[in-house]
Amino acid sequence: MGLLFGTDGVRGVANETLDNNRAYRVGLATAWQLAEQKGSQPVVVIGKDTRISSDMLEAALSAGLCAGGANVVQLGVVPTPATAYLTVANHADAGIVISASHNPYQYNGIKIFSSQGYKISDELEAAIERMVLSQGVMPLKTGGGLGQIYNGHHALDGYTHYLITTVDRPAITDLRVLIDCANGAASKTARRIFSRLGIEVSYINDQPNGVNINDHCGSTHLDLLAERVVSGCYDLGLAFDGDADRCLAVDEKGGVVDGDQMLAICAADLKKQGKLKNNGFVATVMSNLGLHKYAGEHGMKLFCSGVGDRYVLELMRDKGMVLGGEQSGHIIFLEHMTTGDGQLSGLQFLQIVAKNMVPVSQLVSAVKQYPQVLLNVAGPHDNAAKDALTNCAPVQAAVAEGEKRLNGEGRILLRPSGTEALIRVMVEAGTEAEAKQVAQLVAAAVENAKKQF
Repeated sequence: MGLLFGTDGVRGVANETLDNNRAYRVGLATAWQLAEQKGSQPVVVIGKDTRISSDMLEAALSAGLCAGGANVVQLGVVPTPATAYLTVANHADAGIVISASHNPYQYNGIKIFSSQGYKISDELEAAIERMVLSQGVMPLKTGGGLGQIYNGHHALDGYTHYLITTVDRPAITDLRVLIDCANGAASKTARRIFSRLGIEVSYINDQPNGVNINDHCGSTHLDLLAERVVSGCYDLGLAFDGDADRCLAVDEKGGVVDGDQMLAICAADLKKQGKLKNNGFVATVMSNLGLHKYAGEHGMKLFCSGVGDRYVLELMRDKGMVLGGEQSGHIIFLEHMTTGDGQLSGLQFLQIVAKNMVPVSQLVSAVKQYPQVLLNVAGPHDNAAKDALTNCAPVQAAVAEGEKRLNGEGRILLRPSGTEALIRVMVEAGTEAEAKQVAQLVAAAVENAKKQF
């Protein structure tokens, strides 16, 4: 991770660690780097989520891009994957999303896609970062060299129509579905997609006001959705996060269906259709042991990447896989989309549910979940300091002691968050009590050691 770009782009608290000046400089640097690569005036599309700070940062970022000579197409409020898709569909040179995904509304971020709809290369990211963080005056275009801003809000219809074409609509019948839009970008698109399937669909948390995005709703807070699914006798619920690149589900009994379970069910379905390329798929080191066992029992290969959808995608492309994802609900269907798309995942899952004609709880019961405890310990904001804290001797000694207690019947994963000032401690064990005990041991060591950083 660089000083500016984390695992998921630039991320920070609006007007504290991510202000207008930084957004302007990111735009200006991006314009110059793209122009250098292309040899002519670049075109950049920009999408944003519903945070109160998104309009402000969009204006600053657009100003920087235009000052550097790039033309800007503003898509308005759209899901992150819509920006990636529309970048390719409109033959733009890059796409930029203003969003902090699942984080609280105070945060915001800047994520850049290439002209192919993938995250930009590490080399381009590093070049942009060097320009943004440099102390010198950044060059500006003048006269006719300045860029212009265009309204691209109409382009969203192309994205929503495309998603619907990825499923067999007539085959999705006799379902009652409740959808949680997280008061985010899906509030703009979910009705355009799911209400055209010919099934009964209702929506909650679809009234964004700038400060209620992810606020006790969406894929990070499933309690309300679970309660409403049960009380309303729905067949299942789907929950997106703020920028709609994640999707989790709730079964008819209110049970959570996480990304590992959705990934397993989708992999098995693709295998049955003969579409699971190279007979395998990609998950992450955070994925539950139950996913590994399910893959083995069904004759599928499972590869694990680092945490973050960019690492999932890198390994997918390296291994020639068409499916990959994370426990958190990022799932990539590479046949259809270049990045994780929550609404695409929801559509694919609905199609499988309809095809199997069994309750969702029964469908996912084959994917056993082993007790897993995740604790977050507040840490430094600086990525280098987070890495140093994670690898310091007292913390590593606690990890070794925890592994000794698990005696080969579980695992410990300790990692710095790429988007927040947190150190994440994950422990998996035969029982929840054992996992919790070991997680607390390691978390306490991190808490004590952080005073040095």
